[in-house]
Amino acid sequence: MYQIEYLDLEENEKYEEIIKKVVEQCFKEEKIENSKLYISIILTTPENIHQINKQYRNVDKETDVLSFPIFEKEELDKKIAQKDFEYEDILGDIIISIKKVEEQAKEYGHSFERELAYMIVHGFYHLMGYDHIKEEDKLVMRPKEEKILERLGITREEIDEK
Repeated sequence: MYQIEYLDLEENEKYEEIIKKVVEQCFKEEKIENSKLYISIILTTPENIHQINKQYRNVDKETDVLSFPIFEKEELDKKIAQKDFEYEDILGDIIISIKKVEEQAKEYGHSFERELAYMIVHGFYHLMGYDHIKEEDKLVMRPKEEKILERLGITREEIDEK
């Protein structure tokens, strides 16, 4: 279903627990939990994600999450509809800057768990062929993301900084 790699970061059980429950819910929601699809999740530093963004997207800046899907949406939809899962297939890669997750959680006033969970869900739906550039696409993708987080009880509630 997924594999986690750390690029210039220490392994972290807390990250892995969050990722596990979010990815499992994403697969369940999209009814692909019995497929042989899997996701590669790379947790890294701002410097590394900046370099990857520059190299593969020609965008010379740091970002929070990058998604590299393997399939076009129509191709993936057909594969899922036909239950064409004879072999393991990678859905794609999600690369996340953990430092950015920490910064954005503080900036938005919610928990680290909420921010990391959102990055995973957001990346997952990009791998599934969804986008948010155009408003009509955003109206499809955002509710899917929120539904996963709601089902997991991961809300936007502000954290108490006591």
